[in-house]
Amino acid sequence: MKRDVPMSVEVNTFSIVARCARSGDLGVGVASAVPAVGAICPYVAPGVGAVSTQSWVNPAIAVAVLAALKSGADAEQALADALADDPEAHLRQVGVVDAHGRSAAATGTACTPWHGQILGENYAVQGNMLTGEAVLAAMAGAFTKSLDAPLEERLLLALEAAQAAGGDKRGRQSAGIVVQGAEDYRRVDLRVDDHAAPVAELRRVATIASAQLAPFVAGMPKRDAPGTMPEDVRALLALSPPDRPGGGGSRLP
Repeated sequence: MKRDVPMSVEVNTFSIVARCARSGDLGVGVASAVPAVGAICPYVAPGVGAVSTQSWVNPAIAVAVLAALKSGADAEQALADALADDPEAHLRQVGVVDAHGRSAAATGTACTPWHGQILGENYAVQGNMLTGEAVLAAMAGAFTKSLDAPLEERLLLALEAAQAAGGDKRGRQSAGIVVQGAEDYRRVDLRVDDHAAPVAELRRVATIASAQLAPFVAGMPKRDAPGTMPEDVRALLALSPPDRPGGGGSRLP
């Protein structure tokens, strides 16, 4: 039976879906010349997988892929089954990585050139309306050469490499990264929704978040522990933003 397909939005973009082999964290990094791309493309389920749905975005595909992964399908089969139920699969571009590091991607024939995908162990990179093939090659290279870094840093490096190699041929507007570990909440969820240099701005925001937000998230309750907020974190967040490590924000009420 065919599912009802919701109205989709065209998001020509470049993205990476990835898994950290050391921690098992799953994540997505994405950038585009449309606003708030980080709000509509990334889908992550802890211990299950990560998906980016783009070109003419269909959230139902991402939901179906994650449900199939949770039921035991691998990335390739989950994606194939989800696209088989979509009468407009030729408009879609989707990247998937599962909790075992198996990857899959699909680029519909009606996606805007240049378009393509690269698959590897623990990652898939994909993009459409790009300046050229070098964008994806740069993403894959940056990710595979940064094995010792946390997943959020590797995603950022991949986005930075893609932007330096040309990026979206229309220009730049938004970017985002999402990382989820074993908990039901995201460990990292950072977005730049509208900016002339979104990937560079995302790097600035990530640097501040690493110093100010990451310690707070680390103290949040876990599945097997109630969580205790360290006193040094309480003291840090009691300061005005410009007085904290990394600065940012304002002292004005």
